Amino acid sequence: MLNFRFCILACLALALGACSAVVPRQAQSVRAPLLLISIDGFRADYLDRGLTPTLNALADGGVRAEYMRPSFPSLTFPNHYALITGLRPDRNGIVANTMEDDRIPGQKFTMWNRESVQNPKWWNQGIPLWNTAQRNGLHSGIMFWPGSEAAVQGTQPEFWEAYDKKLAGVSRVDKILDWLELPEETRPSLMTLYLDTIDTVGHRYGPESDELNAELSVVDATIRRLIDGLIERKLDEALNIVIVSDHGMSATSPERVIYLDDLLPADYARVVSYGVLTGIKPVRSHGRDTEAILFTRHDHMRCWRKTELPSRFHYGKNRRVPPLLCLADPGWIISDHATLAAKAHFSYGEHGYDNNHRDMRALFIAHGPAFRNGVVLAPFDNVDVYPLLAYLLGIEAESNDGNFDDVRDALLDSGAALRHAGVR
Repeated sequence: MLNFRFCILACLALALGACSAVVPRQAQSVRAPLLLISIDGFRADYLDRGLTPTLNALADGGVRAEYMRPSFPSLTFPNHYALITGLRPDRNGIVANTMEDDRIPGQKFTMWNRESVQNPKWWNQGIPLWNTAQRNGLHSGIMFWPGSEAAVQGTQPEFWEAYDKKLAGVSRVDKILDWLELPEETRPSLMTLYLDTIDTVGHRYGPESDELNAELSVVDATIRRLIDGLIERKLDEALNIVIVSDHGMSATSPERVIYLDDLLPADYARVVSYGVLTGIKPVRSHGRDTEAILFTRHDHMRCWRKTELPSRFHYGKNRRVPPLLCLADPGWIISDHATLAAKAHFSYGEHGYDNNHRDMRALFIAHGPAFRNGVVLAPFDNVDVYPLLAYLLGIEAESNDGNFDDVRDALLDSGAALRHAGVR
């Protein structure tokens, strides 16, 4: 059998998908190690810019989706937890990057508040895959993933790292390679790798910027370091790799800002979080006044009661979702003058928009002994990834919102997958 090294090198050299036609595959053990990689903010169409030869080779020699649809809201923490629990944000409890819960008094959840990130009360509504893996006797190594720093329902991965934004991608890759060198009885069966610079640069400079294109090449080289490390360790045929992103990115401008303080008096309501999706809690004595202002037709923004959101969002029932929500049109943001003035720089790229919008489309690539060659899947929801991951680990999934049938055709042995459809 032509090996993985040959496929990668040949695809890189030819810059086309010939490998997918010539490399046969064999059925794999469901216990083969699984590596889930998240490239934060990698919009699906970035793969078409000709700047990511390693990622394209993995896609051409394996499986890619036309695009993967993020859950609503198309934000980082809600979607990472959706991917690892199979539950949409309204059910997994991580309903936003910034949120409040009156059952957790005195603590506001934000991505940068380490105390809240490590508090399991915020995460206990979902069961992350590493918990289920551990219950089935498998080890996990989590190189950054939202939820892994908390003892969710009393359990943490055997190996995990506290998030350090300054840690270079290559160092994160090296940690994965170190885990793979552990003795088989302690080596993780489930590993995750999180790369965040595409999102950071996309926010700072915008998705169409030269800086973003340069960072695509950097991240692709990081993935290549991983592949080279697998080849050196003769693990290139023994690892299933699933590469995803949490959301895409839309270009914004200082000329496309909706200033909420120009519309709503400060004593009418309290804003839980500004941004593309803005959550608002009216002051009791001004509830109707607040609604009357917000529910008036506005250019580039629409507001709802949480109970009246479009059903396709699957959002609004969780107690952590604020009573009123305003969603900006793609390319626009919602803020107030003071908040925007306090920022060190304007964000020329944003996400959080309608998850059906083309700019929010996320990446999906799968490669390894379990996967077919040269397959392009129709678009699917990101919660569908969870039952696929459970199948690859050979464990029964927790109750989830995913549809295994939407991703089953990625697998080499789809017949076995069909028989295993109880993981749905």
